[in-house]
Amino acid sequence: ARTSPRRVRRWMRAARRLLSRLAFSTPPRALPDSSPLVNGVAPSVAPSIVRRRHSRSTSYVGEPMSADETARPAPPAPEDASPETKLTSWDFFRSMGSPKFHVAPMVDQSELAFRELCRRHGATCAYTPMIHARLFVEDLKYRKEIFTTHINDRPLLVQFCANDPDMLLKAASIVAPHCDGVDINFGCPQRIAKRGRYGAFLMDDWETVHNLINKLDEHLSVPVTAKIRVYDDLETSLKYAKMVEAAGAQLIAVHGRTREQKRAADVRANWAFIREIKKQLKVPVLANGDIRTLAEAEKCLEATGADGVLSAEPLLENPSLFSDPPLYSPSDPADPLPVEGDVNCELLHEYLEITRTYQTPLRMVKGHVHNMVGSWLKEFTDLRDWLNKTPHSEMTVDKLQAWTRELQGRVNLVKRNEGRVRPIPKKSERQLAREAAEAAKAAAIEEQEREENAVAALDAKKQKTNHASAAPDTPPAVDEAVAN
Repeated sequence: ARTSPRRVRRWMRAARRLLSRLAFSTPPRALPDSSPLVNGVAPSVAPSIVRRRHSRSTSYVGEPMSADETARPAPPAPEDASPETKLTSWDFFRSMGSPKFHVAPMVDQSELAFRELCRRHGATCAYTPMIHARLFVEDLKYRKEIFTTHINDRPLLVQFCANDPDMLLKAASIVAPHCDGVDINFGCPQRIAKRGRYGAFLMDDWETVHNLINKLDEHLSVPVTAKIRVYDDLETSLKYAKMVEAAGAQLIAVHGRTREQKRAADVRANWAFIREIKKQLKVPVLANGDIRTLAEAEKCLEATGADGVLSAEPLLENPSLFSDPPLYSPSDPADPLPVEGDVNCELLHEYLEITRTYQTPLRMVKGHVHNMVGSWLKEFTDLRDWLNKTPHSEMTVDKLQAWTRELQGRVNLVKRNEGRVRPIPKKSERQLAREAAEAAKAAAIEEQEREENAVAALDAKKQKTNHASAAPDTPPAVDEAVAN
């Protein structure tokens, strides 16, 4: 029987839909439960001590993966890669497409769903959240939660923090087949990094920094990269960057602030130091710091000569930061954040839809909600209270999207009725109660001081009166000449 043209067209449409699903909607792939490297590890402490840190249950949004979905092939590793044949330096950078716009590594925030959102809006490379190497090796629950990827989640750099080269190699070997490179964090300035002796606090221990990089460079099948900070002086910054390069780092991201400069709002990034480091090094260099808009990213590239830029906190507030053309234009280019109007409501809808495919821990989702629309929640405090007080067991993607639609409606109403696109912070009942209590306390203290001053004045007056009455009577002085 002859096949009708209509039926052929129907089959072709069905085939295209199937191919589209396979190419763009493949579920994230979790790492397998067992790994020779994990099972072969002799933990230096009892496993129960490590597991206790992550023994609490984690709430997720999105659908869990089925057995068939987790059995899908992993992203392909670099062809025929080995420690001897892996790509280096510029060959490595070009193999990733010479990416200019990078999603920086962020603890609990640069997870798969957020990386996907940023890639849709201009990001050309992404880092995973910072991963604790020892926990990743020894704690299976932590590993499954912190690292998921997908066949289209490339180029991808997996970042670890560590101070033990052997432990770092074990962790990096697990992810090597699933990424383009492994990055080592030498930039985290937080207290937890100081306590754990990793991140920027290894800037005092160049030998350990060298050994960590060199271990991966010599034994890992994919390139090793590094993220560093600068010192107070240029000379030390250059020596440090050259040492990192000589140890084997094939790409170096430089944050233009020192370890002590934790708050980005307090001090501008030192692009001049990054420019000098770029001139001295032979490997690709990425610039990090003060990247809030696409225009600032282009300005940084021009000022530093860097081969790419990273953005962290500003990207959390505006995941479309790298969009070209920009998704929105701020009314004041010098003050682009928070994002104006309902732009981030639309982005939040998109992000929540992505989490339907990529199951994501709820704490990460809520973190992104606060970062994207938190400025408006200072005005609509009832919506903030719902987000903060609703039990995790009752929070679903559908409820979060309904909540986002309500917020978006209010934002648009404000724009239509009042013509403004930025929120006016409103104090919550808790803040008002706290301020009332503080005001009452201040008034009580003031009243107490007045009373004490009044009593002191009375006591002083009484004492003066008593002193005057107690003094003996003295006869008036008589002029001696008159008396005679």
